[in-house]
Amino acid sequence: MENFEAILSSSAGPILVVGLVLFFFIISAIRIIQDYERIVVLRLGTFQNTRGPGFTYVIPFLEKSIKVDLREKFLDIPAQTAITKDNASILIDFLVYYRITEPMLSVLKVEDVERASANIATTTLRAVIGDIDLDGVLSKREQINDILRVKLDEATERWGLKVTAVEIREIEPPRDILDAMNRQMSAERERRAEVTRAQGEREAAIAVAEGQKQSEILKAEGARQAAILEAQGQREAQLLKAEGYAKSLEEIHKTASTLDEKTMALQYMEMLEEIGKSNSSKWIIPMEITSFVQNFAGIAGLGVGAAAAKQNGNSNGHPIVIPEDPQQPRTPVSGD
Repeated sequence: MENFEAILSSSAGPILVVGLVLFFFIISAIRIIQDYERIVVLRLGTFQNTRGPGFTYVIPFLEKSIKVDLREKFLDIPAQTAITKDNASILIDFLVYYRITEPMLSVLKVEDVERASANIATTTLRAVIGDIDLDGVLSKREQINDILRVKLDEATERWGLKVTAVEIREIEPPRDILDAMNRQMSAERERRAEVTRAQGEREAAIAVAEGQKQSEILKAEGARQAAILEAQGQREAQLLKAEGYAKSLEEIHKTASTLDEKTMALQYMEMLEEIGKSNSSKWIIPMEITSFVQNFAGIAGLGVGAAAAKQNGNSNGHPIVIPEDPQQPRTPVSGD
């Protein structure tokens, strides 16, 4: 302490004091402004400029600096009473998001920019809600948010503010209106339930009818296909039967074409013999008896004629000849 007083009493004392004053003066004049901040400088009460960000200075005693934050902020507006167009009293609380775009205006044109913005937001809300009925307030929240944002932005633009968004958090109608709304919602839910049940029954009935229709169609289609298949089977069976008959007749024709009249006569006699073996009484009358006699005579041959000639003879000594079938070849007789 004695040394410091000695220094001050010496010739170097005043210089040291002046140096210390200059050092503190320079330190107090230096400002470091963040990137999201600006300072509004007033020199002797007059707006000088806006400075920042980075390193700057403010002359002590001559200049005054007011720091302004440019980041986006929000105002939490407490629940406000508003009356709708149909005279319903409701409580609404909402948030206002904003940011300062003109630091000079926010300092010079309004005393407290945040409080002023909150007050004008309240009055604007009441004006907007007064033009809308209760049902519109409850169902058009997004539209109300947009209207409030546009109106607040127009009102606060002169203060250098930009309102970016408005969000209504809660709308609280009076108790009697809430009870009426609850009853209305219950009735609406019951109506929707009835409509849904009726639509379900209708769709079920339609589905059953469609199922029966498809079933009948499938049955008819099955019956038609079965009838077609049956007809095709009968036709093929008839064709096969006809082909069998044709082949049988063809074989009979081939066999019959190789037989002569003698063989046929013998088969006819065998058939008569088989018929005669039964115990029942029968009368057999051949249809072509003349042709049968002729064929039988032809089978007997000339031997029969010769025997008759020997027994009965004629005056010339020639045998009696039995007339022959003109279709049979004539057998030469002696004397011809």
